[in-house]
Amino acid sequence: MTYEEFKEKVGNVILTDEGNCPVTPVVQMLQGKWKLQILYELCIKSPMRFGELKKMLTPITNTALTNALKELEADDLIQRIQYNEMPLRVEYSLTLKGQDLLPVFYSIMQWGMKYIP
Repeated sequence: MTYEEFKEKVGNVILTDEGNCPVTPVVQMLQGKWKLQILYELCIKSPMRFGELKKMLTPITNTALTNALKELEADDLIQRIQYNEMPLRVEYSLTLKGQDLLPVFYSIMQWGMKYIP
């Protein structure tokens, strides 16, 4: 859908089946202090291990990182691969659905560079 088509449909009140604006579920999926930063780190380097993410996201706590990763995985934006070896190794990477957000993030970045000094 082009921007012009989007504007036209928004003008005609696009609603989801629940009666919401279609942006609402996306915002709910990405809300939280750390989710966008986790996705950003996985855009730069993927796959990443838990410890690598924690180091990049200082001062995040283990609990906050674990919860955010679980929510992103439940929304199918990242995948968790556990390797059954000793010591246990777990890696996180973007799914195809998560990778589809990259153009959105790029547009947000362009907007930010234009309006936020």
